[in-house]
Amino acid sequence: MTRFFATLICAALSVATTAQAEGRDYLGNGRLVNNDLFGDTKDRWQTGSVAASRYFGSEWTGALPDRPFDLLEFRIGGQIVAPANLQNPAAGDRPFAGLWSFGLHTQFARGSTEYSLGGDLVIMGPQTKLDELQTGLHDALGVAPASAAVLNSQIGNSIYGTFVGEMGRNFELGEVGQLRPFTEVRYGHETMARVGFDVTLGSVGQGALLARDPVTGQRYRALSDEVPGFSYVFGGDIAYVNSSALLPEDQGFEVKKARGRARAGVHWQGENNAVFYGVTWLSEEFEGQPNGQAVGSLRLDLNF
Repeated sequence: MTRFFATLICAALSVATTAQAEGRDYLGNGRLVNNDLFGDTKDRWQTGSVAASRYFGSEWTGALPDRPFDLLEFRIGGQIVAPANLQNPAAGDRPFAGLWSFGLHTQFARGSTEYSLGGDLVIMGPQTKLDELQTGLHDALGVAPASAAVLNSQIGNSIYGTFVGEMGRNFELGEVGQLRPFTEVRYGHETMARVGFDVTLGSVGQGALLARDPVTGQRYRALSDEVPGFSYVFGGDIAYVNSSALLPEDQGFEVKKARGRARAGVHWQGENNAVFYGVTWLSEEFEGQPNGQAVGSLRLDLNF
């Protein structure tokens, strides 16, 4: 299966190279940083992640093209999950895991329905060096890093291919509001089907190209008309989870079949600067997890 996804992504990269040769240009980028330290201030479970996107196409007009691969998104992500106690975790708590993902995605619309399709190669284990990165950051901040026992029992080296598909549709709410129900499927290192919605109230982000963060579900701006002002976003979703390589069954872990998220945030756009801050509540992901958690999301676009 991994070989299949590698072949698929190589083919997509070939399409991307051809598309760029046919006049596709770099259009812009989006990114989002998530950390529970600026959520519920605790270093545990979905403790930190980053998502970044770079877009290529002929132009951005404020609306998605009607053909796949006219707009290309190169996506990279990093993620660290950890037990609640990095020194002496409770029995049955989730194992430490670090992963990188690299993928190619495309967004397009048919009529009023928007689609996002793509694939990622997900690299997991000590080979990512994310355990060393977290240890270095903790040492620099004077915080106790993960113990040798925790790191020695982390999820091992592996590579997965993951397919992601989303379908959504916007409905107007007054003059500056939108409701967007959506469905999503993921197949690979985590396999699940999800339904949810997003609400936007305000002028910022209208006509923007948005990408969805895989951990929180927050949508971050990549291409925008940069109209000054505020927008407030709300949303939620629930997923049926079939399996997760981050919670291996052969080690005795059992995923929660229902996984929920509830989120809110605010976009501020100035003349030259922009800020997004959001908070997402994540429900329990495995049997034995005592409660959910709150994760903060931040993006700063500051020009001095």
